Amino acid sequence: MAKEAAAAKAASNEYVTLTDHSTGESYDMPLMPGSVGPKVIDVRPLYSQTGHFTYDPGFTSTGACESKLTYIDGEAGILMHRGYSIEDLAEHSDFMEVCYLLLEGELPTAAEKAEFEDTITHHTMIHEQLQYLYRGFRRDAHPMAIMVGVVGALSAFYHDSTDIADPVQRMIASHRLVAKMPTIAAMAYKFSTGQPFIYPRNDLKYAENFLYMMFAVPCEEYKVDPILARAMDRIFILHADHEQNASTSTVRTAGSSGANPFACIAAGISSLWGPAHGGANEAVLAMLNEIGSPDRVAECVERAKDKDDPFRLMGFGHRVYKNYDPRAKVLQSSAYEVLNSLGVHDDPLLKIAMELERIALEDDYFVERKLFPNVDFYSGIILKAMGFPTSMFTVLFALARTVGWIAQWKEMIEDPSQKITRPRQLYTGPTSREYVPVDKRG
Repeated sequence: MAKEAAAAKAASNEYVTLTDHSTGESYDMPLMPGSVGPKVIDVRPLYSQTGHFTYDPGFTSTGACESKLTYIDGEAGILMHRGYSIEDLAEHSDFMEVCYLLLEGELPTAAEKAEFEDTITHHTMIHEQLQYLYRGFRRDAHPMAIMVGVVGALSAFYHDSTDIADPVQRMIASHRLVAKMPTIAAMAYKFSTGQPFIYPRNDLKYAENFLYMMFAVPCEEYKVDPILARAMDRIFILHADHEQNASTSTVRTAGSSGANPFACIAAGISSLWGPAHGGANEAVLAMLNEIGSPDRVAECVERAKDKDDPFRLMGFGHRVYKNYDPRAKVLQSSAYEVLNSLGVHDDPLLKIAMELERIALEDDYFVERKLFPNVDFYSGIILKAMGFPTSMFTVLFALARTVGWIAQWKEMIEDPSQKITRPRQLYTGPTSREYVPVDKRG
C-alpha cells in the first residue's frame, strides 16, 4: 500500500487534505485527473495512513477502475464511446462498427470493418449439442434464465478460448460472444414458442440476421424490413455500453477472480435481469397496461405527481442523466419510423404511450424536474410494435450490451493495476461472544 501511495503522489501534483479531528492529524490524498469529467480523490493510501476506509453503499461516489471506453456526463446529457458522441454513432455508424470501436479503440478502416464483419458472421453458429441444453428447460422458462444457462455453458464447448492470459484466446472469445449472442437469444425465443430453431445466414447483416432468426419459419420466405433492421441496429448501438453500471461492474468483479469470459458474461446477464436495471422497458409496458386507455393518461399523470400515491410513471427520468437521455432523442425518431412502417397506430398501448409522451413533455412538473422520456420508454414502444414479447426485452438488452461487457472485461484483464475485487464493510453485528452448548441455552 505504501508503494501505491507513493506512485499516486508521484502521478499527481494536486491533493485533498483530510483532517482527523479526533487526533488532529492531516493526510494528503492525491487528486487524479481524467481526460474529461471531475477529478478523483485517490483513497488507496487512506487505510494504511489512517486506519479507516470509506463507506459508500452502491459505490455511487467511488471509482473502481480506470477506463478509456465510455464517458457519461449526466448533468449535460452526454454519452461518448472512445470520444465519439452517441448521437453521431447512432446517426452515421452501425453496430458492427461500434463493436469494433469498443473492442479495438478506433473506428475501423473499410478493410478492417469488412474483415471484422466477416469474422463475426462466421462465428454466429453455435455448437449443435447446445440444442439439447435448451430442451432441458421447461417450455415456459423465462428467456433470461435460458440465456444465463446457455451462455455460461459456452465454456464447456469452447475450451480453446478460455485462457485469459492469452491475448489471442481473449479476442477469439470476444468475437464468439458478440457473434453467437443473437443466435442464442433467438433460440431462447423459438424454444418458448415451440417453433423450430432458425439457423443464421451468412448473407445477412447482424441486426437483419437476428430478426430473421427471431421471426422466420421454415414454411415461407421471410424478408427483413430495412426500416425495422435499422431500428434494431440503432437499439443495439444505444445499449452497447454505459460505463460502470451494475451488470458491467458484475462482469468486472467476476473477471477479477480470473473467471473465464463466458462465465463473466453469464454473471452480467444475471445482474441485468434485475428489474431495477435491465427490466425497465418491461416495466414501461406494464405501466401502459395499468393505465389502460388514452383517456386515463391525464389522470395517471396527476397520480404520479402525488408522493402518497404508489403509481409511478416508468420510462421517465434516469438515475444518471439529469437532463434529456441522449439515447432517447435518437430512439424517438426511430419509434415513429417503425410505427409508420408497420402501420400499427391503432395499437391501444401505443396510443397510450404517444399520449403520455405528449402530456409529459408539455407538463411543467415534468419539464422543471427534467423527467423526460428515457431510452427505456422508446425502446419498449419500438419492440412492442415489432412483435417482441416483453419477456424478450431484457434479452435484447443483454445481446446489445455483450460487446460493452466484453470490452470492459478485456480492458480490466489488460490493466496491470487490476486486482481481485474485495470491497470492505462497516460491521454492525454482535461483538465477541462465547459459545454456549445447546443443552445450556435458555
